[in-house]
Amino acid sequence: MPHRGRIVVGVDGSPISKVALRWAIDQARLTGATVDAVIAWQIPESMTGHAWAALLVEEPGFGVLAEKELADAISEVAGPDPDVAINPAVVQGWPAEVLLEASEGADLLVVGSRGRGGFTSALLGSVSQNCVHHATCPVLIIRAAKEHH
Repeated sequence: MPHRGRIVVGVDGSPISKVALRWAIDQARLTGATVDAVIAWQIPESMTGHAWAALLVEEPGFGVLAEKELADAISEVAGPDPDVAINPAVVQGWPAEVLLEASEGADLLVVGSRGRGGFTSALLGSVSQNCVHHATCPVLIIRAAKEHH
């Protein structure tokens, strides 16, 4: 049976992550690979340790919001009937760890250079930087057109 490649792409709803998703889908179309579109979510640090944090997690739920964000991004980028197999995954955890784990055994990991959060002046965000240093597969960093050195 021929090897069907697997491309993992990090999605957080930011414009650059949608560019990364589009690139991954185009590459999958060329190579016959499948796309694992992964979004990670966390409880904001400012909320941890508060008794009411558990209530906020349930209503409406960060996981539910992340799931909607991912579904919306896939719908926007791939359209209603994509010609590539796209497997959405919503995972709780720090984005870099989630993506590194998801990309184990993958042919390629695709991430935006900076998504939501972090220091906007950094050339690479902490997530993409961690992925580059620790991934067990090749990593492609998608940069925004207006980023400069």
